[in-house]
Amino acid sequence: MAVTSFIPEIWAARLLEHLDKAHVYAALMNRDYEGEIRNAGDTVHINTIGDITVDDYDGTAITYEALSTTSQDLKIDQAKYFAFGVDDVEKAQALPGLVEAATQRAAYAINDTADQFLAGVLADSATPAIAGSVALDEDNVYKTLVAMKVALDKQNVPTEGRWVVIDPTCHGLLLQDKRFVSFGTDITNERLVNGKVGRAVGMDIYVSNNVPEEDGAYCLIAGVPMAATYAEQIIETEALRDIDTFKDLVRGLHVYGAKVTHAAALASVVATYGGGSQ
Repeated sequence: MAVTSFIPEIWAARLLEHLDKAHVYAALMNRDYEGEIRNAGDTVHINTIGDITVDDYDGTAITYEALSTTSQDLKIDQAKYFAFGVDDVEKAQALPGLVEAATQRAAYAINDTADQFLAGVLADSATPAIAGSVALDEDNVYKTLVAMKVALDKQNVPTEGRWVVIDPTCHGLLLQDKRFVSFGTDITNERLVNGKVGRAVGMDIYVSNNVPEEDGAYCLIAGVPMAATYAEQIIETEALRDIDTFKDLVRGLHVYGAKVTHAAALASVVATYGGGSQ
């Protein structure tokens, strides 16, 4: 790749394509307002319609109520950049596909940072399904998922599109429970996409190494896409020639933000494991 052949639009498109493949938490949020952001610092105003009253009909004139709305702000307050150089000698000796390989590595680095941010946003707003922490083992891990399901049920959360994100140790415990392993042959044998490993108690199960953790306690989160919204853009990609060495320089700017708009549609459990570590 040379500076003269660098096409910013292609790089941005490839980066976003790879990000979509890699995201775990972002894939579980809605992206309804993504087209409205342009730069870091932008604010998107989200209007939510309030409840509508149902009255008895007694044959008299009908009363029409005025719709009430609640406004929430989605702030694009995260701005991260990547920058790397391609030496002329390395470029001459590189195999075909250098640009593709570079975009994949850049997207992975960008994604990991964003995914940790999103996990924290969800964890901060999720309602505990079980008070305190739970020492998970193969005997109670499935029951813990049931508790999260019940917590969502009590909040009248839609059943369609429910998900839960767990850490690898929790997944290992689930694999020892026949109720999880034997559920739906087609579902449990499907190709893994974005960390999805199966389905149980009416929820798609995802595994992530970015599950929020503090002092050996892991925050498992369940919810539906309507619970939170996420927006991201690669707003700058550019190449330039290094004036001090023989290399091309590439850099890009990734901006994003997330907002929990329906906290009642999230449930969490703080899990520990025999010694408090994975």
